[in-house]
Amino acid sequence: MLTRRSFLKNTSLAAGTTAGFLGLHRHVHASPLVIDPYGPLIKDPGGIIDLPKGFSYTVVSAAGEEMDDGLLVPGRMDGMGAFAGEDGKTILVCNHELHPKLSVSSFGEKLERLDRIPKEKFYDYGKGKTPHNGGTTTIVYDTAKRETLKRHQSLFGTVRNCAGGVTPWNTWISCEETVNRPGSHAMFQYFSTVDHGYNFEVPTSGVADPLPLKAMGRFNHEAVAVHEPSGIVYQTEDRHEGLFYRFIPAEQGKLSAGGKLQALVVSDEASYDTRNWREHATSTELFEELKVEWLDMDDVEAPDEDLRFRGFKAGAARFARGEGIWAADNGDIYFTCTNGGVYKDGQIWKYTPSPNEGTAEESKQPGVLSLFVEPNEKSILHAADNLTVSPWGGLVTCEDRNGKVIRLIGVTPNGELYYLANNRAGGEFAGACFSPDGSTLFVNLQIAGMTLAITGPWQKM
Repeated sequence: MLTRRSFLKNTSLAAGTTAGFLGLHRHVHASPLVIDPYGPLIKDPGGIIDLPKGFSYTVVSAAGEEMDDGLLVPGRMDGMGAFAGEDGKTILVCNHELHPKLSVSSFGEKLERLDRIPKEKFYDYGKGKTPHNGGTTTIVYDTAKRETLKRHQSLFGTVRNCAGGVTPWNTWISCEETVNRPGSHAMFQYFSTVDHGYNFEVPTSGVADPLPLKAMGRFNHEAVAVHEPSGIVYQTEDRHEGLFYRFIPAEQGKLSAGGKLQALVVSDEASYDTRNWREHATSTELFEELKVEWLDMDDVEAPDEDLRFRGFKAGAARFARGEGIWAADNGDIYFTCTNGGVYKDGQIWKYTPSPNEGTAEESKQPGVLSLFVEPNEKSILHAADNLTVSPWGGLVTCEDRNGKVIRLIGVTPNGELYYLANNRAGGEFAGACFSPDGSTLFVNLQIAGMTLAITGPWQKM
């Protein structure tokens, strides 16, 4: 069968446009880089982050500090969401990508603070010897005074809470980036008592009931974004051959009521490979629009951790380590693939839902997937991880790694890139999100164990 895409590949080969690439690749270019809306980054005398002139940062929270619940701020901050609080305050819910015995625990070095929390608040208590110390913390922050008001832990007993996503009903979905099963995990010397690899819903106040959202699938979760009109939740999978999922809840706004898990399929191109790797035949041009369908997934709790393999075999598209994801106000869904691209430097994709997303009428006007950013140049963008949509419609993405300097990178609605910050404290940026009033960009320094608030003369980029 000669599909539109196979026709494009054949004609591009005939035109000789594969110079400089292996196999069937056409040359994929970035959008015009690099615009410079804020000027050069100025070296930080404090050695934490470099920012443009006129910008500054405040340390909101740091690992090891005592919180209002008597626990310690856990380390390895990752994904994060911002919510409107009372009197103009901002509420942050922050993930912590922790194994037991890894980095700073909220319970103290000898678990001396563990008895402050009832056992029933833990998803996995680890027999009391290695309680799972991932989860979330909640911070109340005054953006006007640039002052932290309150902090407490809000989800207990989970592991490797990497990213997640905000919901329109003002909760945070925290994702476990693991598929651990009960038993001993020798590398990190801890014991699990239940299956892991699930999402958990966290309120913006109080402490979450540790209820795994099993119908959303058990896999190496990274992040989620909610399409507000339909209540559908899109999910990324941090695997080199991961899928892109959506969850259609049985009851909109109530994820615990169950629903249907599906994986994205490129129409007329079964088992399509979006990764654009040099060693593979498939390639996608920048801004090329791919119509999609959705494949129902079964056995979603996947005891063999094989959802991605079963889905790809059945026709689902394959992605290179899906990471951060965020929903724009216009309904578009943006997500990163850390290892996508010809040189595996990273991609940003855009999914535009159907006007009839998730309904029987969807096939009449299907959703569209397009490649939004793929520079194929490490000096421009490398290992795009968490991302957020700015109040004015652009993107901010966090680099996971890139040699000595790791950056916060802005992306305009036209796909132009610019630099917002360098991380001098070491490790990755994570958890970028804006305050509801648009005045403050919050971000985490994972290895340094800090949450920062960045303010300055923001332009509408």
